[in-house]
Amino acid sequence: MTGEKDLAKLLGGMRPRLQDQIYVFASIPSGEDLPSSIQPIMVFREAEGLTAILPASEAREVGIDCAFRCRMITLEIHSSLEAVGFLAAITARLAEAGIGVNPVSAFHHDHLFVPADKADEAVAVLRELVAADRREA
Repeated sequence: MTGEKDLAKLLGGMRPRLQDQIYVFASIPSGEDLPSSIQPIMVFREAEGLTAILPASEAREVGIDCAFRCRMITLEIHSSLEAVGFLAAITARLAEAGIGVNPVSAFHHDHLFVPADKADEAVAVLRELVAADRREA
């Protein structure tokens, strides 16, 4: 099952869906394990240790140091991992609006982690991008 590669189809067809959950980014030093009670939605191994994205409530419960209170926006279109320019167009538009973003590409969708207090604004910017792309098509 391959995803969409055509930039115009991706931009015009994506449906940004804001998740309710508040997430945080946490760093677990090399040699330490993630507490078994947490269920991160993403883990990435770096030389300095593990980066985990997990619900803020779980981080609080186990006392993990964390940063970047954020919400996740799922771009509901099956984008190819080889798509060119999709995230570049999105992150550039969010940057123009003064909204930072940490994108994560998974097999089926791209997910954007944006500051929790800017999440609604980010969704509005993305919907505007979709509408503009549809008008140009």
